[in-house]
Amino acid sequence: MLDSYDNDEGTRAEIARRFRVSLGMVKKLLQQRRRTGNIAPRHRFAGRKPMMVATHRSQIRSFLAKQNDLTLRELRGALGLRCSVQALHAVPGKMGLTYKKRHSAPVGKTAQTSPGHVGAGASTKRPSTRHG
Repeated sequence: MLDSYDNDEGTRAEIARRFRVSLGMVKKLLQQRRRTGNIAPRHRFAGRKPMMVATHRSQIRSFLAKQNDLTLRELRGALGLRCSVQALHAVPGKMGLTYKKRHSAPVGKTAQTSPGHVGAGASTKRPSTRHG
């Protein structure tokens, strides 16, 4: 496409029709070649940019070092971020930080909770009393 454009074989719109691509595609390729000198795909620059950058990660680490029981909402407010709580939830895990264990959780039971071992092939269902 760009060789055709360079050889004056038509306007950008005519070249787009000839190669069955959009006019925007031709314009973007020309612009990328002019800007970078290359028309190779730039996948690493595509997509949504992350809201949490390195400075946010260092701030999160320092906030949690001072006060390790902050909720995600409190942490988001302290950082002044406008992201969702779910977006913030993933960041400490990626940083290798873990959540503080809850001291209010009930103590694990060590006693057996089921009535006992049922033999092989035995059914725990009661027989049906309905006939018919």
